[in-house]
Amino acid sequence: MASFAPSTVIPKQDFLPLKGTDHVEFYVGNARQAAYYYRTAFGMSLVAYAGPETGLRNRASYVLQQGKVRFVFTTSLRPGSPIAEHVAKHGDGVRVIALEVEDARQAWMETTSRGAMSIAAPLESGDEFGRITTSSIAAYGDTIHTFVERGHYNGAFLPGYRAVDSDPIARPTGLKHIDHMVGNVGWHAMDEWVSFYANVMGFQLYQHFDDKDISTEYSALMSKVMANGNGYVKFPINEPAEGRRKSQIEEYLDFYQGPGVQHIALATDDILSTVRSMQSQGIDFLTVPHSYYTELAARVGTIDEPVDQLEKLGILVDRDDEGYMLQIFTRPVEDRPTLFYEIIQRKGSRSFGKGNFKALFEAIEREQALRGNL
Repeated sequence: MASFAPSTVIPKQDFLPLKGTDHVEFYVGNARQAAYYYRTAFGMSLVAYAGPETGLRNRASYVLQQGKVRFVFTTSLRPGSPIAEHVAKHGDGVRVIALEVEDARQAWMETTSRGAMSIAAPLESGDEFGRITTSSIAAYGDTIHTFVERGHYNGAFLPGYRAVDSDPIARPTGLKHIDHMVGNVGWHAMDEWVSFYANVMGFQLYQHFDDKDISTEYSALMSKVMANGNGYVKFPINEPAEGRRKSQIEEYLDFYQGPGVQHIALATDDILSTVRSMQSQGIDFLTVPHSYYTELAARVGTIDEPVDQLEKLGILVDRDDEGYMLQIFTRPVEDRPTLFYEIIQRKGSRSFGKGNFKALFEAIEREQALRGNL
């Protein structure tokens, strides 16, 4: 059954204090086109660029931002590079989950001394806007964590990037920050990565769901949510569980060719407005049956939002002891059924929508069946 660990239970000493998510970097086949999609559909603004015009010969990167959400889309300019090989194996997907820290050297030393595999030792770089230090360690699959120390830097992103002053294409949708990021790992690997985040990065178990909580007639999965000491960064870790048919986690692992980031939850203060905007700009969301909404008031009690509007948009609602939350999930944004997004608004609730699991995963299974992968 689900268990909940209060966020007030924190380590006596947080050896890896995090200021939050600095950015998420995607390796993609065509960064210019991917950036255009996120500018027009998600409403993100192009704020910085690096490529041949800035002195890079092997890649191009576009930095997009809305609120505190910062995405970087990077493509290789040559075949055979690590970027190109990542895309060939996984399709477009998340390579880097970057975390802002006060001291990137100390973060690297603390994590590698506890068993993390180093990807990049601390490196300081600078330009006319100041200096930045970064370092990186390996996480699940081909995903890495980069520690970014930017307290002495005032540029648009990183040294070597050219700022973009305005973006006439972006149509903002009200996205504020990253609420959480979900990783899918292989069979019986969840506890290994829970242990990694606990022992190597000082995270705590925040919430736990087993296959009784997350199951349908056909499939199941298990999930543990890990959170850092101040609760700013939350990483749910999913693994498959035995079921009659292929679960969504198995489908992801098949098409992504291994563990990786399954979805990114983006927070908003007005989910009705955000979802209306995203739908009008081309984002497809999962839907649930009318019966979900006929039972909603009895399950969650009084809420501020009109139920007919929630049903029209397909928004789900769940309540815990501290309030309620509203959420909706996109269909996969790649041709491979891998990465998708959650839009979430919290009104006191710190949970992850346990009451919505059955309706949500049945909706996902309907999509799997259409793809022939259930």
